[in-house]
Amino acid sequence: MSKQHTEADVAFIAALAELLNKNELTEISVKREYGEDDSLDVRVVKQVNVVTTVAAAPAYAAPMAAAPVAASAAPAAAPAAAEDPAQHPGAVTSPMVGTCYLAAEPGAAPFISVGATVTEGQTILIVEAMKTMNHIPAPRAGTVKRILVEDGTPVEYGTPLVIIE
Repeated sequence: MSKQHTEADVAFIAALAELLNKNELTEISVKREYGEDDSLDVRVVKQVNVVTTVAAAPAYAAPMAAAPVAASAAPAAAPAAAEDPAQHPGAVTSPMVGTCYLAAEPGAAPFISVGATVTEGQTILIVEAMKTMNHIPAPRAGTVKRILVEDGTPVEYGTPLVIIE
C-alpha cells in the first residue's frame, strides 16, 4: 500500500468524523472500494450520554441530573429508575437513530397531543434518518399519556418517544 493511499484514507476517516459531529450522528459505517481486491471498511462511532427530558413534567429531569453528582444521592436514584419511561409498558421507542418530528412539516399541526386517542397503525411521529422520513405508527390503540421528545430532537435506537395507555 502506498503512502499516498494511506494519507488519503486518513483524510477520508477524518472527513467521516467531521461529518459525524456536524450532523449529530453517533455512528457511521462506510465501505470504500478501490479495486477488485482492494477496499477499506471504516466504522466511526462516538459514544454519547443520552439524557431524556420530559416535556410534560420538567421536574422529572432534575432527579436524574442530581443522582450522578453526589454519592449520597444513590438511594434517591432508585425511585427515579422506577419511573423510567423506557420501562413503562405503554412506551413507544424509537426503532432507529435519527431526528424526531412531531408534525409532517414545519408549522403543520402535530400528529398527536397529550390526551389524544390513537388507533393502531396511526402515524404518531416521524423519525428522519439519512434524509428519509420514517413514519412511526402507534403499536396499539389507546390514549397518549405523555410525549417524551420535542420536535427536532435527535433520538437513538430505543429512546422512549411516547407513552400510550
